[in-house]
Amino acid sequence: MATLIDAAQVPLLAETDILVIGAGSAGSVAALAAAGSQAGVSVMLVERYGFPGGTSTQMLDTFYGFFTPGATTKKIVGGWPDRIVNELDKVGAVFLRPNTYGAGTGVNYNPERLKLVWDQLIQQQGICYLLHTTLIAVATEGKRHACVFWNKGGLVKVLARRVIDASGDADFCHLAGFAYEIAGQREPAQSLTTTFRMSNVELDEYEQAGGKKMLGKKMAEAVDSGRHPLPRKEGSAHEMNAAKCISTVAVKVAGLSALNAAELTLAEIEGRRQSFVYEDFFRAEVPGYQNANVIGLSHQIGVRETRRVYGEHRLTKEECLAGLLPDDRIFLCGAPIEDHRHGPNGAEETYWEYIPGPGVYGVPYGTIVPQGSETVWVVGRCFSATHDAHASCRSMAQTMSMGQAAGLAAVQSLQYEQAANALNVQQLQKTLTKLGAVLEIPEIVADTSRHGWKANLSTSTSKADPVNA
Repeated sequence: MATLIDAAQVPLLAETDILVIGAGSAGSVAALAAAGSQAGVSVMLVERYGFPGGTSTQMLDTFYGFFTPGATTKKIVGGWPDRIVNELDKVGAVFLRPNTYGAGTGVNYNPERLKLVWDQLIQQQGICYLLHTTLIAVATEGKRHACVFWNKGGLVKVLARRVIDASGDADFCHLAGFAYEIAGQREPAQSLTTTFRMSNVELDEYEQAGGKKMLGKKMAEAVDSGRHPLPRKEGSAHEMNAAKCISTVAVKVAGLSALNAAELTLAEIEGRRQSFVYEDFFRAEVPGYQNANVIGLSHQIGVRETRRVYGEHRLTKEECLAGLLPDDRIFLCGAPIEDHRHGPNGAEETYWEYIPGPGVYGVPYGTIVPQGSETVWVVGRCFSATHDAHASCRSMAQTMSMGQAAGLAAVQSLQYEQAANALNVQQLQKTLTKLGAVLEIPEIVADTSRHGWKANLSTSTSKADPVNA
């Protein structure tokens, strides 16, 4: 892609074997997996915000996707994602929310503590870590990628042998000229959501009045009566890892692009406005919220999809609903299709479709490799999937699993001179399994009671063994 910046003239900041762009849950785990492989490769992690975690710390407080939904819940994610939760569990900053809102058991955590956990693990693994730094251009110098960043010090350049795009919006792939689809070009893009948190909630009173079933009824009544201009008839408000506090997923902002600064500005403004419409509703209508107040909004409005890269394989709705376990799978997913979209008369409701049979499918390696790529991987919400498949496979346990696979794949690529699009996937699967990743459907039903996490821990807490054949 053409750029006005001459990368050759930009001062060199660093040279690295593996560069991870974006320190969200996918990117952070990608960097941790690569650096923790004991393969002797150098890893650099660059993030545009002032803290790591992306969606996991900017706007949410629950990991979904570790467990399948339904009565016979199974734990289908392991390895580095387990280690993240283990660190939270050590300080009492995590609990399980059994089968929440149809999406399966959620792992609820303190997002402020999680920022510290990400920081500490990243530093422990010796990763070169840089915050407040934004990618603005991509070029090549010899066989290396020349990535130009901007921060308060000006323009700087990083030369990398391998790149993992975990930017969320596929910024590297966009600048490097890889093909992608923009959400909304075919099907309506999923809406944007500002999350908010409220304090001084009498949770016992709320539960005694009927809890989430009562809340759903109250929301529908408020919309139908016109008493409160809520944007939707459904949403969630759940207990946090802080006494008498709740967190929500209720705001809906549709029809605006997160790739357009002017539209994104309008979305941010509208998300904040709606948050306080909800505050009025909760205080007036919901038992236990009479004296509650909004105490925090998400760092930015939550974005569910923008660019989705075309990969060597593209995950489809049909593959998800068929419950396929392809030979080249790199992680499992049991999350239903959860599509926040326009309903009848423009109303915003959530469309759910569950995975039949065992309720699990495998995700092929090719979904994290851009078409034709020899040295680049893509992870997180910009991975290769159709709109419907993406609506199932975007949970953070799955994006962390993508990062884990990409980090180890990049190491393997360097060690054995294997191109990304010609990687020995069986070799990668062996390394993933050794690390604790789950590639087969478990026989054991998981304990998903409120304090059940310890029964489901990965037993390994040491660094991974070196990558080998």
